[in-house]
Amino acid sequence: MDQDVRNTLRSIVTQCRKLLEEAVADRLEGGFGIHREGTVEAEDSLVLTEEERTYRTQLLVHLQHIRAAGFSAKQAADQLIREVAFTHLNRLCAFKLMEKRGLIRDAVSQSLKSKGFLFYLADHEDDYARHQRGEQDVAYRHFLLWLARQHAADVPALFAEDDPANRLFPKQRDLDAVLERLNDVRLDGIWESDETIGWIYQYFTPKELREQARKESSAPRNSYELAFRNQFYTPRYVVEFLVDNTLGRIWYEMRKGKTDLATRCAYLVRRPNEVFLDEGAIAPDTADDDAVYVPHRPKKDPRSLRILDPASGSGHFLLYAFDLLLTIYEEAYADPELSPVLQRDFPEVAAFRAAVPGLILANNLHGIDIDRRATQIAALALWLRAQRAYQDLGLKPKDRPAITRAGIVCAEPMPGEATLLDEFVADLNPPLLGQLVRAVFQEMKLASEAGALLKVEQALTKAIHKAREQWKEQPREEQLEIFAENVRPKQADLFDLSGISNLGFWAEAEQRVLETLDAYAQHAAAADRLSRRLFADDAAQGFAFIDLLQKKFDVVLMNPPFGAASKPSKAYVDKSYPRTKNDVYAAFVERGLGLLHRRGHLGAITSRTGFFLSSFQKWREEVLLEDARPTVFADLGHGVLDAAMVETAAYCLEAA
Repeated sequence: MDQDVRNTLRSIVTQCRKLLEEAVADRLEGGFGIHREGTVEAEDSLVLTEEERTYRTQLLVHLQHIRAAGFSAKQAADQLIREVAFTHLNRLCAFKLMEKRGLIRDAVSQSLKSKGFLFYLADHEDDYARHQRGEQDVAYRHFLLWLARQHAADVPALFAEDDPANRLFPKQRDLDAVLERLNDVRLDGIWESDETIGWIYQYFTPKELREQARKESSAPRNSYELAFRNQFYTPRYVVEFLVDNTLGRIWYEMRKGKTDLATRCAYLVRRPNEVFLDEGAIAPDTADDDAVYVPHRPKKDPRSLRILDPASGSGHFLLYAFDLLLTIYEEAYADPELSPVLQRDFPEVAAFRAAVPGLILANNLHGIDIDRRATQIAALALWLRAQRAYQDLGLKPKDRPAITRAGIVCAEPMPGEATLLDEFVADLNPPLLGQLVRAVFQEMKLASEAGALLKVEQALTKAIHKAREQWKEQPREEQLEIFAENVRPKQADLFDLSGISNLGFWAEAEQRVLETLDAYAQHAAAADRLSRRLFADDAAQGFAFIDLLQKKFDVVLMNPPFGAASKPSKAYVDKSYPRTKNDVYAAFVERGLGLLHRRGHLGAITSRTGFFLSSFQKWREEVLLEDARPTVFADLGHGVLDAAMVETAAYCLEAA
């Protein structure tokens, strides 16, 4: 996408944001009596249909759910309006992208005259009747909501049925104004690219808002500012450079250079004098030898290769990693060491190839972001990439396996409703499980501020260790029987250890906590009450976040935030990352290395300041040179990250 097209897109997205936010705010106030300042009119003062009364109740539940996280009434209303506007824009753009790929009939390209809408009317008598009596706007709204439901299982982050966007729909005139801009002929060429949605995400926040926030505070004041102050698109050549020399390099070494990636990966650094060592072999004395000896790297089933972007944004790194993984899976299926297991699970090569896109999304690609809007975008982009892979195989939409799982999670606090949490833990047995769940909820309060920097998995381990030590030190019940009830020694009451009678509990305590969280999320998600489902959704996100951070990865890729930590997370970052606390990007690199397997690879584009400023000395000496080994480095300078005023470097590290 050239600069002229990007400038056009930026202008159009900014206009669409303003139109949609005003439309949603007007609908919220005029239709439901909920004002942007946070005040709520009495229901009996409004004239509402039965459906509108239901919607109003649901919207009030959403606002209360946001407020439970610590926001004021006005902040909650602002957040609801912003998120609903963005969801509507994302959905309309998603439908544009789907149209171009032949995944759906025209739905938004011609608004009320779109072919998909006319076909819908033919199959839905009630909406056909509405259309005939002049209620075309209502019928079209029902059509777009129906279309969203068709894809809710594929991309739940964007099309979830509980999303408040389903209740706060813009009026037709506002919708038409947005569609007129999205259908601008100057944008005709962008809808075939998987990365278009990422540019839309970046441009949703106006440049003026970033500049104002930086003028008012040198450090981000909250997670929202932290997110939009660091929304910078990573150029494709930087993405390829980092992925080629991490994931590409690992597979290249596993295959001892015998891979199509050697020629396909344009930025893969290969030395002509590389010599690959066999397992157990030791490099000879190379004093008079120019050879570069590459240690043996055991092959892995491609399904076990894990790639993480801990600040994933719209998923650009993961999209390109998807491309490489298609080749990796294809070569693994024919590899004498890997094929027996793969061919046992997929005897037919056609069935294997059809399964690969889903396997990649389910097993290989993982992302974390503090912005739910980003997780919508990344999940959609990866789903669209999988659809393109199916298209390349010649599979028609009806013959394509369903994609129901993607490893993109939002780092956000556990739900804040105290009464629902009390209800959740009340019946847990032993009671310690409830205490540990509460400890997780408490630790997760900074999730939206610290994101992947939050070492929540370590906090759970430490809490279990403390409880175990208390259990080991307390006298057993049979020992206490020698004392009368009124003279028994008092025990520390840090943890309730009743019901724990054997050492075996501690070996599985951590897993039981995680299983408890997961089980509740699944159980509550089926409940009728919206408040319970919202609580469950946040709990499920929190569980997925914790579960992801407990894994080890082969590759970590990032364009992390840079500068100061957000004000709410500063004390935590200072304490948890004493070597790298002076800049968030340095802490992300340290954290990323800690999430890697031994000899795993990290690729990052960050500010270049860490490589020469004295304040980064510990980062250079203790992190880059002790915890890891630099493999490639590119000093890129200024003007790489679109409008970001930062000089950058791109580099790869191999974990020690």
